[in-house]
Amino acid sequence: MTSWDPDQYQRFADERARPFLDLLDRVPVRAPADVVDLGCGPGTMTATLTRRYPAARVLGIDSSPEMIAAAHPLGTERLRFRREDIAQWQPESVDLIVSNAALQWVPRHTELFGRWVAALRPGGALAFQVPAGGGGAVRQTIRTVTQRPAWRDRLATVAERPGPRTASPVRHPESYLDELARMGCTVDAWETTYYHVLHGPDPVLEWFRGSGLRPYLDALADEPAARAAFEREVAVALRDAFPPQEYGTVLPFPRIFVIAAREP
Repeated sequence: MTSWDPDQYQRFADERARPFLDLLDRVPVRAPADVVDLGCGPGTMTATLTRRYPAARVLGIDSSPEMIAAAHPLGTERLRFRREDIAQWQPESVDLIVSNAALQWVPRHTELFGRWVAALRPGGALAFQVPAGGGGAVRQTIRTVTQRPAWRDRLATVAERPGPRTASPVRHPESYLDELARMGCTVDAWETTYYHVLHGPDPVLEWFRGSGLRPYLDALADEPAARAAFEREVAVALRDAFPPQEYGTVLPFPRIFVIAAREP
């Protein structure tokens, strides 16, 4: 299982929050009673759901013990967190299921849609956002480093796992639309590229140290010197791919949004 560092993940909290808030702005469910956040991470964005929906009971689910430990202090009478694998979650009747940048870590997540849609009450919705292409240019840059002789054998098993590193399970927006529409949902699907201006030394490396780079770093956890050397090589490659400007480093980040609503 991939380990997660909530503090590292939160270093770009505002940039990571924007897609979640943009997704929620299009959700047609106005007064849900029960909301579930799949892949809730450290819980900061999940907590905003209780403010957006003041009458709702909100449950955040994440498979990472580190993330759930960070989220628990945010819990209230209406906000709960539970450690559970998204793929194993057995939904009860709910009004709104949301997921922000999590399903790219779940192979064959489209096979779960039927179960999730069936759990929606009339007028309920499934709303999710995923990185398009598993991270695009950053993913390819990191993969190029992993293919170098020093890392090829050590990191081969990581690179071959399903997920956002190689053959991403993320589909095109029209594929999601088609699948969910065939389940009887009204679907709103779109793709947006965010151009984040990041600051500080090696900000693209720092961003992905909190997400897509984690499996590689975990694979080298028992070799601190090798892990540090790998990070240095990735940092140089990312600097070349995303050169810093006088105003900061621009990180283009394409994302896919899907909202599937059941008939009232």
